[in-house]
Amino acid sequence: MKINVGHNNKGGSAGWFLSKIIIEDIGNKRKYDFPLNRWLALDEDDGKIQRDILVGGAETTAITYIVTVFTGDIRGAGTKSKIYLVMYGARGNKNSGKIFLEGGVFDRGRTDIFHIDLAVLLSPLSRVSIGHGNIGVNRGWYCEKVVILCPFTGIQQTFPCSNWLDEKKADGLIERQLYEMVSLRKKRLKKYPWSLWVWTTDLKKAGTNSPIFIQIYGKKGRTDEILLNPNNKWFKPGIIEKFRMELPDLGRFYKIRAWHDRQNPGSGWHLEKMTLMNTINKDKYNFNCNRWLDANEDDNEIVREMTAEGPTVRRIMGMARYRVTVCTGELEGAGTDANVYLCLFGDVGDTGERLLYNCRNNTDLFEKGNADEFTIESVTMRKVRRVRVRHDGKGSGSGWYLDRVLVREEGQPESDNVEFPCLRWLDKDKDDGQLVRELLPSDSNATLKNFRYHISVKTGDVSGASTDSRVYIKLYGEKSDTIKQILLVSDNNLKDYFERGRVDEFTLETLNIGTINRLVIGHDSTGMHAGWFLGSVQIRVPRQGKQYTFPANRWLDKNQADGRLEVELYPSEVVEIQKLVHYEIEIWTGDVGGAGTTSRVFVQIYGEEGKTEVLFLSSRSKVFDRGSKDIFQLEAVDVGEIYKIRLGHTGEGFGPSWFVDTVWLRHLVVQEENLTPEEEARKKKEKDKLRQLLKKERLKAKLQRKKKKKKKGSDEEEEGGEEEESSSEESSSEEEEEEESEEEEEEEEYGPGMQEVIVQYKFDVNRWLARGKEDNELVVELVPAGQSGPEPNTYEVQVITGNVPKAGTDANVYLTIYGEEYGDTGERPLKKSDKSNKFEQGQTDTFTIYAIDLGTLTKIRIRHDNTGNRPGWFLDRVDITDMNNETTYYFPCQRWLAVEEDDGQLSRELLPVDESYVLPSEDEEGGGQGDNNPLDNLALEQKDKSTTFSVTIKTGDKKNAGTDANVFITLFGTQDNNATMTESTEETVLQSIFMH
Repeated sequence: MKINVGHNNKGGSAGWFLSKIIIEDIGNKRKYDFPLNRWLALDEDDGKIQRDILVGGAETTAITYIVTVFTGDIRGAGTKSKIYLVMYGARGNKNSGKIFLEGGVFDRGRTDIFHIDLAVLLSPLSRVSIGHGNIGVNRGWYCEKVVILCPFTGIQQTFPCSNWLDEKKADGLIERQLYEMVSLRKKRLKKYPWSLWVWTTDLKKAGTNSPIFIQIYGKKGRTDEILLNPNNKWFKPGIIEKFRMELPDLGRFYKIRAWHDRQNPGSGWHLEKMTLMNTINKDKYNFNCNRWLDANEDDNEIVREMTAEGPTVRRIMGMARYRVTVCTGELEGAGTDANVYLCLFGDVGDTGERLLYNCRNNTDLFEKGNADEFTIESVTMRKVRRVRVRHDGKGSGSGWYLDRVLVREEGQPESDNVEFPCLRWLDKDKDDGQLVRELLPSDSNATLKNFRYHISVKTGDVSGASTDSRVYIKLYGEKSDTIKQILLVSDNNLKDYFERGRVDEFTLETLNIGTINRLVIGHDSTGMHAGWFLGSVQIRVPRQGKQYTFPANRWLDKNQADGRLEVELYPSEVVEIQKLVHYEIEIWTGDVGGAGTTSRVFVQIYGEEGKTEVLFLSSRSKVFDRGSKDIFQLEAVDVGEIYKIRLGHTGEGFGPSWFVDTVWLRHLVVQEENLTPEEEARKKKEKDKLRQLLKKERLKAKLQRKKKKKKKGSDEEEEGGEEEESSSEESSSEEEEEEESEEEEEEEEYGPGMQEVIVQYKFDVNRWLARGKEDNELVVELVPAGQSGPEPNTYEVQVITGNVPKAGTDANVYLTIYGEEYGDTGERPLKKSDKSNKFEQGQTDTFTIYAIDLGTLTKIRIRHDNTGNRPGWFLDRVDITDMNNETTYYFPCQRWLAVEEDDGQLSRELLPVDESYVLPSEDEEGGGQGDNNPLDNLALEQKDKSTTFSVTIKTGDKKNAGTDANVFITLFGTQDNNATMTESTEETVLQSIFMH
């Protein structure tokens, strides 16, 4: 039995603290008590002035409904009248009763959000009634729609209205029945109602008004950070505070973390304990603390973790203290004045992000060459697997070069330290500009194993859409979630971020969170123009081969729409994209005079399964200096086992010459596990240790339940105790199986007996890539050291220009040679001829190309860039001699490469022919023009083997949309990419990649 009680919030002091209500049934001579002991006041407790109360004071099985009311954006749409709502269940025989929506604004174009708790489950709703009291000066109201989300069912329903509730307009109704538009129904993450009690001890100065946060951990995951007192409400000494919250299904809870972020005197808090209870099934968890959260008390920490206890808990996990040593590098400017945060990840959970301020051995933190020691106390994570470290970028010298992080359990010898190397900058202006690094142990490789999430944020194209605020984002996946990442450094290097109609791109590098199911994005509302109109968010995860689109099209502004600064978005579309893998390339520049280069360096990787694109190696740091080692992370197609790479530079800049010493290339492969006897023994020892720990944790929980059962006067722990004990015994084997699987999760991701390993290739270079030195080449092809494969080769190329009028060209000519076995040479500029003036009418120019042996040649691609006074060119043929086996290949062309001649193409792909096809003729200029010429048949054969693509390019109909630059297009197929072609026509396309 329940009652609903509330008031109309009228009068000078409308707030009301209700102790209880007594109802007497005179006819049946029965009396019913409905105790409450809570405020019904907008400025007290949870701000509600209407509540359900169960008979006898039982804990209300409250179901939350989030009601969003949209007022129309037309003249006079707002109202000052009191709005009420009635929700009806699926069959219409249950309803919520009339609920007054207190605290709403209901102004024109605004959105009002209300959280309503009911003791009855109505979702999915059949209909709603909405109306108003028809009092006040501006009593008429135009309602656009009502959206209702029930977190318990995860169902969000939309009830369109688009009508006046005004006795003087339309049909004069001031109450309307609204029905759902089923096509707009959405499924959201299910959440369940919980009650939280917080006990502050009665010690002197135990209370605080600092913002208190908690985070709850269960077997299936963790909550977000939850702020308990958004208005800095006091936690008073000796007082119990109660909160209601909606939590997702996390499985059995095993710990909770509580903290605040204030280190000033008087902000400390002495927490006794916390209790969580599921208001549906009454599962209860106790979390004992009895510690200070105070920078000036106890151990000076402001974060506490508490292990779960109580009848629902199967295993009581112990506490652990971790000694963390943060080593700053020795490079110039390596230290930082910024605030540094660190989080440890283990087999079970994580420590949460901890501010590193309480150093054991140094007063000046994170200085060049420092090894700063900290202690982090948490519920045991068993083995630490990953470290995330970041800084906030504040201070004049915020850039930081982190060498490594060492972690061990306190009390263990230094030899037990687990090393997490970094060797990278956390600096907006260096390396990749990121301020966050996720580190793995030294026997692994974080840059290869971490996933990269490429985030494109589109600001809407409406007036005032841009923002000066700091924007943040958090991604949620089926396996885990990311941190709340502030988007500080864009990949497209735009000067001002989040401008109207623009797309800003960012990269987030972290662990694999699985398929993304939602995200949260918002801003801190700082700056002169804080309001922001978010268009959409797109996330590409090349390693997954997926692209997610999250439409928003809404304001994040205190003074617009619903006034929210943060929004949760769900993907409207998930499409397959090309799957890429990670490569790490390490380049050692030689230690000789003038060895460094300022040119743009590129690499192309060839393997048994194909080749990558040409990949430019870029960094915000100064790279390729004399004697330097530079490491780059690349995303590209999986080429399988690598047999060669091509390394080169563009020859631009003030000091283009470059002496390369060595190149290392690494990537991940999944292969059969092959452990040494020592590794197998170590693995078995770790599993045995885990089993003993689990057994100890289960025994501890069992003894606690027995102890509480014997204790007289116990409350809810005693009730159902035997049932809990029985169920504990029954599920013990199940628990063992579940927990033992934790150590095997990573292995099972790749299949039984399989593991992910790092494959490394070394390429010895020890040569110049420079004009005027060695062979004048800016490009070199390399094979892995100590690996059997193709040998270096030299190709002599003879380019014969036709003997027709104006056949010669002043343009730059480029050639690519393709082989049957080992790929191609890449596009090479034909610069150094044996003739001083290249490509003249009737002339033969000879060039030398150094490359890895290609095997039998299959085709060539030759083109020019259409520059110079006379760019048009009539090419007779190309002859290529393989100097290793002294074989000559003949590639006849006899066509124009000119915009104004033939078919207007500047690029030709040519196939080799037998020597007999090439008929030198003294009396036929240009060749191949006589009767019964075999080349006529060859031209038909080549055309038959070629494919013609009709490409249409449409330039946008916006101001200044056109360009005078040369536009290039590359088409990618399932087998290989074809030519990069210059487009000279004005029409144009199919899906491709553009650059100019």
